[in-house]
Amino acid sequence: MGVIYVDADACPVKAEAERVATRHKLRMFVVSNGGLRPSQNPLVETVIVPEGPDIADMWISERAGRGDVVVTGDIPLAAKCVEGGAQVLKHNGEALTRANIGNVLATRDLMADIRAADPFRQGGGKAFSKSDRSRFLDALERAVRKAATEAK
Repeated sequence: MGVIYVDADACPVKAEAERVATRHKLRMFVVSNGGLRPSQNPLVETVIVPEGPDIADMWISERAGRGDVVVTGDIPLAAKCVEGGAQVLKHNGEALTRANIGNVLATRDLMADIRAADPFRQGGGKAFSKSDRSRFLDALERAVRKAATEAK
């Protein structure tokens, strides 16, 4: 049976992921470098990694693989997990796959270059909405089912 890994720093859907993990009786690891209240759910383990760049990402990418689901907004981490065979979802429910991760990485890099060239255009993007949560829940259900069939 697979595992759900949540890159928890700035993750707005931890509670939703926990509900799905509980419904499917899956272990879930909530990984961050601190500042999170641990869940009382016995299926959910909070992993606090040392301070440092990308330490939580490395912890997840070293473990996630075929049959697992990773929830992250970090595109380089997503690319490593896709390469390892995991199902990967962004917080808004967008699935990151072998078919689209290259374009998503390129877009991320392009946007970083644009922001660096114009320090006054740092826009925060749109707010996370109820429809984003709903889309995420639907996508996570599909990803868990797909991961379960791949793990067999």
